[in-house]
Amino acid sequence: MKEELRKSLHELRKGGVILYPTDTIWGLGCDATNEEAVKKIFSIKHRPGTKSMIILVAEPMQVKFYADAPEVALDLMEYAEQPLTLILPKAKGVAKSLISDDGTIGIRVVKDEFCRQIIHAMHKPLVSTSANISGEPAPANFSEISEEIKNKVDYVVNLRQHETHKSVPSRIMKIDMDGRIEVIR
Repeated sequence: MKEELRKSLHELRKGGVILYPTDTIWGLGCDATNEEAVKKIFSIKHRPGTKSMIILVAEPMQVKFYADAPEVALDLMEYAEQPLTLILPKAKGVAKSLISDDGTIGIRVVKDEFCRQIIHAMHKPLVSTSANISGEPAPANFSEISEEIKNKVDYVVNLRQHETHKSVPSRIMKIDMDGRIEVIR
């Protein structure tokens, strides 16, 4: 894993896009503070700029650097047994194209060790979006990722590529500053 971290960090630090395993499905990722790198992902996915992407952080307390989070949000993230993405208000500190028109951003505290180490080493959040062309089904494992996606990224992480189990996306909830929760997925 050490060599894969080194290679991934090299690409991320120079504004590249990686294809990598997460605690849910395989994702396309970049430095969430780098607007040009984020735009590369939109281009790779053929995704409209009006549809935002989520960011990954390594610890619940990092959430406050990137959005206003009521205490209930931090509690949900800390104690969630399954991967949970929260859509939170007043996004900040990330590329503008990651912020929804209503000022919110999706954030997940990632449990995957590879992802956590990347985030800790970069001292920045990591973009995470499914490794598919916009509108197509999300790949459940590496073998389902299209060659088009694989050929357009700057680096394909060589971990967990032979796993065959079907991964699923995270649960998504939207939380406002009053602590009201809306289940999205």
